[in-house]
Amino acid sequence: MVDIQIPTTFDPFSEAKESDAPGAKEYVHIRIQQRNGKKSLTTVQGLKKEFSYEKILKDLKKEFCCNGNVVNCKELGKIIQLQGDQRKNVTHFLVHAGLVRKDNIKIHGF
Repeated sequence: MVDIQIPTTFDPFSEAKESDAPGAKEYVHIRIQQRNGKKSLTTVQGLKKEFSYEKILKDLKKEFCCNGNVVNCKELGKIIQLQGDQRKNVTHFLVHAGLVRKDNIKIHGF
């Protein structure tokens, strides 16, 4: 009788998560969610926990003349939501404020 070994689930990114490989760094994800019609939401996820999300939100709202709030999620942590398509504006703001490097930002959507 031949013994057949069924391979276990393989995670190709497990080594990258454990090491300091280029793909292992923390990213800030900026996404857009379509609402109804032309309305949309921009979400910012993955900022460091030591930052004051409320102060960042206050500056973003004042800079871009839009409304927004901070949402607490058990799985994802704190997420900043802004009205409208603010992806490029938020990226520019975070880089020039020195909060995140440009290569650590991922923009999703459309």
